[in-house]
Amino acid sequence: MISDADLLRYSRQIMLPNFDVAAQEKLLASRVLVVGLGGLGCPVALYLAAAGVGELVLADGDHVEHSNLQRQLAHSEADIGRNKAESAAAACAAINGNLGLEVIAARLEGETLATQVAAADLVVDATDSFITRLELNRACIESGRALLSGAAIGSEGQVTLFDVANGTGCYRCLYPDGTEEQNLSCSENGVLAPVVGVIGSLQALEAVKYLANYGEPLRGRLLLLDGWSMQLREVALTAAPGCPHCSGGRVPAGA
Repeated sequence: MISDADLLRYSRQIMLPNFDVAAQEKLLASRVLVVGLGGLGCPVALYLAAAGVGELVLADGDHVEHSNLQRQLAHSEADIGRNKAESAAAACAAINGNLGLEVIAARLEGETLATQVAAADLVVDATDSFITRLELNRACIESGRALLSGAAIGSEGQVTLFDVANGTGCYRCLYPDGTEEQNLSCSENGVLAPVVGVIGSLQALEAVKYLANYGEPLRGRLLLLDGWSMQLREVALTAAPGCPHCSGGRVPAGA
């Protein structure tokens, strides 16, 4: 049962058409795993904390550097040298003291990855590592969990919801050989600060929609942002025949 205090805190959401007390209760009962607390993960975590997601699991093994402060808004100058998951958790707790928080101050992998994915209601990929994205993709498929993926580079970004259990393709379907994705990184190509904020905010929006069963999530649709010309376009995503991750059977080792 939602409390009077929560009714007040989340009143601006609850009053929305088709978003009622029941939808807010779904958020409060949800557990979300956010992997990567950089430019994308910061707005994701902050908005989900503010919107009323009941429990956030924040995972990142990196530490805050001076060059991160241009775009990673959960971190401040005082956090330089601090683990990013710990820093982001403190920022989330400052927004919502009732939020359940679990911090994983290390790279999420192996059995820990599988356990955390299986325990989550939604997994948010906010990483910048192709290898980590593939590992998340495999774990989500094997656990039947949806994977909300975002990426940003330069002045461009993209968001989509991979939900293989409900008929979509997967991350490996989008990047079958990984060549294009592996060649893109902020450290080598740069990124305009607000672009990661826009994409991370869109990921947070899609997470709220998915968890609260509100609106039409980007399930099987890839939303592309061109910040240079301020254009949005959408591409339909379908499962790739013979995909080593989602076409059936176990995922081959190293695929």
